[in-house]
Amino acid sequence: MILVTGATGRHGGTGAHVVRRLREEGHDVRVLARTRGERTEALEALGAEVVLGDLRDRRGIVPALAGVGQVYLTYPIDAGVVPAAANYAAAVREAEVSPRTVVMSMGPAQPHHPSARGRDQWLAEEVLRWAGLDLLVLRVAAAFHENVPALHGRSVEEEGVIRNCFGDGPVAWINGRDAGELAVAALLDPGRFDGPICSPPGVEELTHHDIAAILTEELGRPVEFTPVSEEEWRRELVGLSDVVDVVNPEMAAHITAVAAVVARNGPARGADPVALRRLIGREPTTFREFVRASR
Repeated sequence: MILVTGATGRHGGTGAHVVRRLREEGHDVRVLARTRGERTEALEALGAEVVLGDLRDRRGIVPALAGVGQVYLTYPIDAGVVPAAANYAAAVREAEVSPRTVVMSMGPAQPHHPSARGRDQWLAEEVLRWAGLDLLVLRVAAAFHENVPALHGRSVEEEGVIRNCFGDGPVAWINGRDAGELAVAALLDPGRFDGPICSPPGVEELTHHDIAAILTEELGRPVEFTPVSEEEWRRELVGLSDVVDVVNPEMAAHITAVAAVVARNGPARGADPVALRRLIGREPTTFREFVRASR
C-alpha cells in the first residue's frame, strides 16, 4: 500500500497524477485528504482508498499509515510545514511502521533562503531526517509551467501582459505532471536517484520574454512581459488571492522572494532535458506543449 498526501491539491495537479500513475501500475493507493468532495470522488473512481486526515493533526495520520510501505509526502506553499513534518514523524513512530517516504520539495528549501517558506521546507526535511525516517527528497530545481496561468492568467486575459520580478534572465521550467512522474519513479524505481536529497532539473530554460512570445504565438494575440519590483508583484498577487484559489498571501511572499533571487543570481540549476527524460522514463513536456494542451 502506498499513501499519497496532497492528491487533492490544485496547483499543477501533481498529487492526483501520482495517484493515477500508481493505479495504472497496479499498486494499491490510499489518499489522505482533509475533506471529501469532487476531487476525492475522482480519486476513488481510479480505485484509490480515501481516508480523512490532516498532516497538522497526528491523530488522523496514525490510522492512515496502517499497512503502508511507502508514502508520497507533500505540503502546500503555506505556513505549517514544520509541525506537519513533526506530526508525520510522530505518527510513523506511533503506528510502528517504517514506510519509505518520498518528499516533494523545492529548490528554495535551503537554511538561508530569503523565502520563509523555503527555510521552513528545509527545516521540515531536517525534522524528518532527525526522526530517522527512510527518505528520498526531491528538491525540484524548476518552476512549474502551471505557475503561468495561475499567477498571470488574469492579466494575460485582461491586459495581454505578464508582470513579475523575475527580471530578464532565464528561469528553469518543468511541467507539474513531469514533477509527478519524478515522484512515481522515486517510489517505484528509487535506483534512478542519487539520494537521500536530490535536485531533479527542469526541461528547459526560458525568460519571461520567451514565455510571452510563446503565448503570443499560441493564443494568436499579443502578450508582453513587463518587469516590476518584488513589492509591486507581491501586492498584485495578494490582491489576486481573493480570486485565484491556488494563490494565497504566503505563496505570494514565497514566489516573489524566489523570483528576486533568480533575477539576481540566475536559476540555481540549469535545465537538463536529457537527465529529466532519464529520470521519468519518457519525453518531458515543454511549455509550448503545455499551452497547446491546456488552451
